[in-house]
Amino acid sequence: MNVTQSTASHEDGYQDLHLSVDFERETALLDGARMNLTYKTFALLALLVRLPGQLIPRDTLLMLVWGYGADIRTRTLDVHIRQLRKNLGNYASAYIETVFGVGYRFQPCRAQSAGVQQPVGTQFQIARQS
Repeated sequence: MNVTQSTASHEDGYQDLHLSVDFERETALLDGARMNLTYKTFALLALLVRLPGQLIPRDTLLMLVWGYGADIRTRTLDVHIRQLRKNLGNYASAYIETVFGVGYRFQPCRAQSAGVQQPVGTQFQIARQS
């Protein structure tokens, strides 16, 4: 199962101040440098990035990325989260939140900068107070 296709989105990718993810090319850049991710680690990142701020249960991640049923007990997810955090370096704790016993959540970069922290291909307007 190709997770990047099964979780269809209107977005072509994600980009913020530090992280850029191209879903179609299956590539990720951190501060402009290509991240060395395995296919499954990229699929995990892509799924998390497509659902920013949403807590995704472990069982759901295992099912969507690996095709495992709820009855399967494995440390595969933990290993891949560890690899993803290693690749994210100093930004790991800012981007990947663990909710122990439940799952994981992707937190977009909180830096305030023009044109930052928005999924590529989506547009929105920020209301300014005068």
